[in-house]
Amino acid sequence: MTEMSTAPVTPAPRRHRPTGAGPGVAPVPEPARFRRDIEGLRAVAVLLVVAYHCGLPFIGGGYVGVDVFFVISGFLITGLLLREAQRTGRISIPRFYARRALRLLPASTVVMVATVAASALWLPPLRLSEIVSDALHTSIYAMNWRLAAIGTDYLSAESAPSPLQHFWSLAVEEQFYLVWPLLLLLVVRRGGRGLTTVLAVLTAGSLAVSIWQTRHNAGWAYFGAHTRAWELGAGALLAIGADRLRRLPPLPAKLLIGSGLAAVVVSALSYTAATPFPGYAALLPVLGTAAVIAGGCARPAGLLGVPVLQGIGRLSYSWYLWHWPVLLIAPFALGRQLTTWENVLVALGALMLAALTYALVENPVRHLVALRDRPWRGLTAGAAVSVLAAGLCVLITVLVGGTGGTGYRAPALTGVAKLQQNLALAAGMPAVPANLTPALAAAAKDKPRLYADKCSPAFADPEVKTPCAYGDLTSDTTVVLFGDSHAGHWFPALEAIARQRHWKLVVVTKSACSAADVVIYEDALKRRFTECVQWRRSAWRHIRSLRPAKVIMASTLPNAPLLDVTGSLDDAWSAAWRRSLDAVKGPGTEVYYVNDTPWQARNVPDCLSAHLDDPAACARSRADAVQFRKRRALIAGVARAEGATVIDPLPWFCTATTCPVIVGNLLVYKDQHHITTAYSRLLVPLLAEALRR
Repeated sequence: MTEMSTAPVTPAPRRHRPTGAGPGVAPVPEPARFRRDIEGLRAVAVLLVVAYHCGLPFIGGGYVGVDVFFVISGFLITGLLLREAQRTGRISIPRFYARRALRLLPASTVVMVATVAASALWLPPLRLSEIVSDALHTSIYAMNWRLAAIGTDYLSAESAPSPLQHFWSLAVEEQFYLVWPLLLLLVVRRGGRGLTTVLAVLTAGSLAVSIWQTRHNAGWAYFGAHTRAWELGAGALLAIGADRLRRLPPLPAKLLIGSGLAAVVVSALSYTAATPFPGYAALLPVLGTAAVIAGGCARPAGLLGVPVLQGIGRLSYSWYLWHWPVLLIAPFALGRQLTTWENVLVALGALMLAALTYALVENPVRHLVALRDRPWRGLTAGAAVSVLAAGLCVLITVLVGGTGGTGYRAPALTGVAKLQQNLALAAGMPAVPANLTPALAAAAKDKPRLYADKCSPAFADPEVKTPCAYGDLTSDTTVVLFGDSHAGHWFPALEAIARQRHWKLVVVTKSACSAADVVIYEDALKRRFTECVQWRRSAWRHIRSLRPAKVIMASTLPNAPLLDVTGSLDDAWSAAWRRSLDAVKGPGTEVYYVNDTPWQARNVPDCLSAHLDDPAACARSRADAVQFRKRRALIAGVARAEGATVIDPLPWFCTATTCPVIVGNLLVYKDQHHITTAYSRLLVPLLAEALRR
């Protein structure tokens, strides 16, 4: 979500076109002129993005401001390159990259290093290594790929947002800049013929991929350069036709600008975080932006030229860079969540930082003649700045990194004989134990091995993974673990039980996909979770074919909205569990329903890293940690009515008043709600006893 191109600068003197410039380049004879309408359009784009991130309720689709920036960048950069080709008959790739480096790197480097430093000062210490990794990806313009990969990993997708994640759009544009000038150079060297055709084909292809991937993998569709290239391509096509657009009559030009602005505003007001995007939905803001730019080729800036929009447009790049980390870090610095209007004040503070960055860094550096007019010197300076920034971020980690430590060592917890006593003692634990298992820094990677074995399919994968069998593989007694990741976190305990009792344990799990027969809207996919429905029906068939002795079902009660519900949600959930329980029952099969585990208020390891001397600050009361109490009881009643044995694990996690996050020397939660493998194994005797009933 960023803007990376400046409006054309002082007009260059007219020159005759060299004979080396082919006919495909001829349509751009005019010298560059400052486009006040584009400066105003930048202001509209950044205001939409900032309003969206501030949480203003009426700007649910403010993220379309990024698409506005993409179209603007495609138009300006292509126009710049075509004018160079028209004047000189060639395109200097080193000069282009040097100017981009001088334009973008100084401000982005200042913000990146400042963000890492502020994160080290105010964010939970455990997050610093991840933020530095984000900074390193940012420095090589790969943040979009990192976010796409994280978004498709369910157990990582719930991580707190990075203060550097907004650099993804900068990465998309840089990846476009890496390819497009080279392609344009190739066309120019071949006489310039077919440029429009080549660009139109590439733009249409990218749009088609975007539409397809938005449906099948929303994370990669949103962050991928291949699915966003068509938006920059739309701007590039406008640049090729700019000469003809300048001859538009006043009325059509005015209508294009008005209708285009309306399209952008309507998309910002009507879209929400649930809108499948980019795909078809991105057409409205992209075509709207293209219409504004097209109309502006023939008309003065009009409303977009008012001084306040010109001022904001001038600062839009720096404001975009500053606003997100400031909004994200401010609540930690102030020690509380901010209201929407407090966010607005914080964003205005970021605008002040943007003004300083523009005046002291961004504008002076890009006009340094010693670098601007000597491409290789500019490229060297840009590379040096990137390396220096990466080094500073790593240095901050070395100086500040780590979660510190305490001298306290907790008694090792080796059994459950006195579990309730240990749960009560945990409430008064004086510090995070030095012998904590797993260590806070290792908690994020503490996953049951079924995930390394690829036994839990990805979001978009509806296939039941087989054989995914553990324990005694020669046994005639088959036991099935069925459900989502809240079934998966019981795997370490069940695997141990399977070995003790010589069971063959078959894992049938899919993260984010409830064992109950429901249709869920999945936010990571921005649509109906159809793969979950397909997987669940295949899972039922697979489980019945195994003729298991026991089926152990467990799932969380997600906050995700249910679809196709006609009555109350509680009734819908009850009916859904009834259908699923019926689907797995068979002759001689015992069915067990494990009620949900408690949820903490936030990521537990992150919280503990900031409260090493007060672990209780990260623990929730039992009243708050146990979600959907009425629904929980209803579903348990349905399970019993269907002949299933209900296992309630709450006494294994909570006292009558609180649900601690550390018990003895064991970390209970690896994140906000998944239990660690160590704690799961601790509970083997209790779960084994419950499975005898």
